[in-house]
Amino acid sequence: MSAAEIDSGERILTTVLDRWKDAVDAHDPERVAENFTEDAIFQGLHPYTVGPKGVAEYYDSQPLGMTAAYEIVETRRLGENLVLGYMAVEFGFTDRPPLNVLLSLVVEGEKIRHYQVSRL
Repeated sequence: MSAAEIDSGERILTTVLDRWKDAVDAHDPERVAENFTEDAIFQGLHPYTVGPKGVAEYYDSQPLGMTAAYEIVETRRLGENLVLGYMAVEFGFTDRPPLNVLLSLVVEGEKIRHYQVSRL
């Protein structure tokens, strides 16, 4: 994989993740959900769901004041329009210690097609 492909993948992930983070930090579940494809598979720390409606419901259930900070660990271009990303994410809270998780994404275009979180 060339350096240009890696840089391109990181740029795409950063664009998508920055929009996701801004919406999470603002506790705007509908705006979070806009970052997902209509058939996105979403696996947070609760049972999985498919599509933006389930994503919005998941983030609506999260506490006010929750924030997200991410670091891209690895990227892979899976195709012209597909990027795989592996990130370390820290979810911050106002009333308890932060939660550190690992996040895997598949991004198609500029939307998330697959989202899976696992605890460290």
